Amino acid sequence: MQGLRLGTRGSPLALAQARKVAAAIETSQRWPDGWVQIIEIKTTGDKVKDKPLADIGGKALWTKELDRALMEGEVDFCVHSMKDIESVRPSEIHIAAVRPRGDVRDRIIGASSIDELKQGAMVGTSSPRRKAQLLRIRPDLKIVPLRGNVGTRLKKVEAGEIDATLLSAAGLKRLDIAAGTAIPTEILLPAPGQAVIAIECRTNDTRTQSVLTTVNNQITYDCVRAERVFTRTLGATCHSPVAAFCAFEDGDLRLRGQLFSEDGGEMVEERVVFDCGEDQPAEELARSLLAKAPESIRRLFGA
Repeated sequence: MQGLRLGTRGSPLALAQARKVAAAIETSQRWPDGWVQIIEIKTTGDKVKDKPLADIGGKALWTKELDRALMEGEVDFCVHSMKDIESVRPSEIHIAAVRPRGDVRDRIIGASSIDELKQGAMVGTSSPRRKAQLLRIRPDLKIVPLRGNVGTRLKKVEAGEIDATLLSAAGLKRLDIAAGTAIPTEILLPAPGQAVIAIECRTNDTRTQSVLTTVNNQITYDCVRAERVFTRTLGATCHSPVAAFCAFEDGDLRLRGQLFSEDGGEMVEERVVFDCGEDQPAEELARSLLAKAPESIRRLFGA
């Protein structure tokens, strides 16, 4: 039997995640090292680094070239950071598996905490969520756009071009980088899908699906499914400051969601507890938040 071809972006983090998935599949199938071939695919999101993602096409900039390679048979499956995958996907593409979730927290680089940032500190981020959350806590901060891979962002802090930035704790760990201080989720709720590695294949490719399901973590899959149903119901885009985190506790799924105005001045939040596999509670949570949100928040969502 021929080995599988794995499509991935070429950033250091994307390659680290691809290698983890390849190794897990080879172990589960008792295949030799290298049986899963990693194929790098350049994406528009990697090529255009001087503009916020939301201004140049959104999350599709990370996925469209990989989707094309998958649909044209150049690769058998693709590995993504789940938070980079649009909440509505083509019917021809199936999220076949996810790996166990990593540390969902954000880490602050350049200070020991948000409170410790100097007055008017310049913080680099192109995430509407992080911008709104930071300004809600510290309205004095100056938020400036920041794109590029993890190394690029760290260097901008080291060079003093910005005072601080926020990075995913899971991403730093996967790169074996010890930097910054983790911020509790009660202070900064993560992005939907944060810290989860997703594995997609063609919907009609049952052979590849059967292989990928052997490395699936079902609890993580159920939690992320709820987060994605929540964001899809909201009509959230890359311009939408939304945070959501679903965890499995005491036999139930517990989903917490937050919506913000652009400047973080207004925020609505609710939580819901429900059974695995149910979509309706996540949908109802999204509708409830939109119903009670002020216009400054509602206008940022397409639902």
